Amino acid sequence: MPPAKQKPAPAPPAAAAPVRLTRAAAKRSASAISDPPPEEKKAKTAKKAKASSGGRQKKTVKEKSTPVKAEKEEEIEREEEGASSKTIVVEHCKQCNQFKTRANLVRERLEKADCGVNVILNPEKPRRGCFEIREEGGKKFISLLDMKRPFKAMRDLDMEQVISDIIDEISNA
Repeated sequence: MPPAKQKPAPAPPAAAAPVRLTRAAAKRSASAISDPPPEEKKAKTAKKAKASSGGRQKKTVKEKSTPVKAEKEEEIEREEEGASSKTIVVEHCKQCNQFKTRANLVRERLEKADCGVNVILNPEKPRRGCFEIREEGGKKFISLLDMKRPFKAMRDLDMEQVISDIIDEISNA
């Protein structure tokens, strides 16, 4: 028969293997020491109250970013109120940077021109393979739709000529 197993002597807890302290654990312990728990519960209940009255918490987070969008919209509305100001919409695909660079070029040149034009890039989700410059709710200056790579029709455009034509049409109208 084999010898009987000996029961190991209980080791003192301080002599046990060192406890691994992660950054997250350190933050938790530091916040538990510095912030009393009742204040946290009050903050959580306040969020829950907002959530129950207004919907989910995610909506309250989005409300913080919407004032920036609202300010931009207000600026656009103020600029649109002027009788001589017109709004040009440049819709460009996000598939390739070529669309973006040309759209930014059009925006910069039209805003530099002294014809009182507001330029908006992609007010809605753009269509795929699309590059279109138009007046808001009106005439289309250029419309290239459903282009496939390598976007030959867009590359063949002389953007300086297109921009000057748009400025001429706006100033004559």
